[in-house]
Amino acid sequence: MNVLLVGSGGREHALAWALAASPIVSRLYCAPGNAGIAEVADCVPISATDLDGLVAFAREKKIAFAVIGPEAPLVAGLWDRLEAAGIKALGPSAAGARLEGSKGFVKELCREHGIPTADYARFDELDAAIDYVTAHKHPLVVKADGLAQGKGVVVSDNAATSRAAIARMWEAFGPGIIVEEFLEGEEASFFALTDGENVLPLAGAQDHKRAFDGDEGPNTGGMGAYSPAPVLTAEVAEQTLTRIVKPTIAALAARGTPYMGVIYAGLMITKDGPKLIEYNCRFGDPECQALMVRLKSDLATALLAARDGMLGNLDLRWRDDAALTVVMAAKGYPGATKKGSEIRGLDEAAKVEGVQIFHAATERRDGRLFAAGGRVLNVTALGRSVAEARARAYQAVDLIDWPEGFCRRDIGWRALEPRLA
Repeated sequence: MNVLLVGSGGREHALAWALAASPIVSRLYCAPGNAGIAEVADCVPISATDLDGLVAFAREKKIAFAVIGPEAPLVAGLWDRLEAAGIKALGPSAAGARLEGSKGFVKELCREHGIPTADYARFDELDAAIDYVTAHKHPLVVKADGLAQGKGVVVSDNAATSRAAIARMWEAFGPGIIVEEFLEGEEASFFALTDGENVLPLAGAQDHKRAFDGDEGPNTGGMGAYSPAPVLTAEVAEQTLTRIVKPTIAALAARGTPYMGVIYAGLMITKDGPKLIEYNCRFGDPECQALMVRLKSDLATALLAARDGMLGNLDLRWRDDAALTVVMAAKGYPGATKKGSEIRGLDEAAKVEGVQIFHAATERRDGRLFAAGGRVLNVTALGRSVAEARARAYQAVDLIDWPEGFCRRDIGWRALEPRLA
């Protein structure tokens, strides 16, 4: 098949790396891609949100299957546009992508179907949201209702912080605020493929959202991840599947908007079991990077089976090894960053045993590599344990010469801390 991958981040480099190894992929294109993706795919300068341009390109190149990496084009209806043009694509549809596009929609779905999640209030008026957080006991969690690129969540321990968060989100992301109860527990990421009826669980993972060591600093799109996550036991995974994911898929099918594609449940593992924090309608970033290096089965075959309603006939094989990825970001992230700083030493870093480096925001000029965004590199490693994977990843990080970048030095600490006690 000729395959089109849409996106330009570290998640898309990991997907491109896996798709390029597939025996059923004859030619792989990526729009728009990055310097790392260009090593395994033909990159084309079409934005992931240029729906007209992507459909026209897919027709021109006789694309047999399209894989849409980021959430924005899914919410905007790229799957619907491609399918209408006769091009198979990994969904969901715009209707299905409401699972990520509207947190309020998800909360109402959970309430209607008894899916365990945090208690909440939803506001379409700014003053009402301000009054609510002023009157209620903290801590509370304030969320923007729509897409916010991982920057629309604030855990607040006082009313003043909550009011400031609401005002900022209202201005940055538009009307719509969700205020939730604060859940005690440990977060985890549960991934599955679904064809609208069958649900095939993938490997679990754990992300690190805060910018700095010790889970300090502002929320980000993710500073590192590892898989498997010890907190996501077989029992917790089964509870997630039967109490959260499968009821959601069934509810959407009953509404006449069946969901097909990747479903990513962000969980809080509480003393009462897993509760849903949020849904995403695509692979996580940087969790995808850890998942792809552990996947032994053919990714293209699995994704195509989801599109064609054939997941009931599919099983996936995973490496027993653990995988861990460290995000290297430009200084200032998740705030303003300076683009154009040179990165050296990647060739040496990539020689570390078990290491695969995925590019998130890079560009090449005259044979040299430069940073082109906030999250720039994902240094990913396999190991017989999380500890070994982490040691290899940080060995590679230390070989990368990029003074203008930074990373957390404690990725995987939740998996390691009990073992060190």
